[in-house]
Amino acid sequence: MTENTESDRTGLRPTKEDRKKFDADLAYGQLHEDKILEMLQDKKIEVKTERGMWSSTGNIAIEFESYGKPSGIKATESDYWFHNLAIDDEVYCTLVFSTPMLKKIIDKLDNHRVVNGGDHNASKMWLVNLSKLFSTDTLKLFKERNDEDTTD
Repeated sequence: MTENTESDRTGLRPTKEDRKKFDADLAYGQLHEDKILEMLQDKKIEVKTERGMWSSTGNIAIEFESYGKPSGIKATESDYWFHNLAIDDEVYCTLVFSTPMLKKIIDKLDNHRVVNGGDHNASKMWLVNLSKLFSTDTLKLFKERNDEDTTD
């Protein structure tokens, strides 16, 4: 016989059905925790920090050339690209992409422009609009890329 405890009265004790859902959610969460751990262990990462301009323009800059030679996204050998978005000296958030996926997305984006910057304005970078980066069109590109990868 079960006791009528406070958790029974308030509905905080999970039912068998709720417990099964919790177990499935827990397993899913742990799987993705393992993916993050894998991302950080024995992998090469590129870290870029975007200062205040992104917050007023809605764009991030991704360097691809410097002094006439490939640099940034075109030269990196990293597995993952971490793009910090900072306000003043505080990191507001960090975007994380697999580098091959970011390259593919940038190649397919139809709405980015080239600007010069860096030391002596010698670097070229794409301005990528954050709204466009996370638009449904770009998410479709991601799905198409994954579909291509599974058929190869």
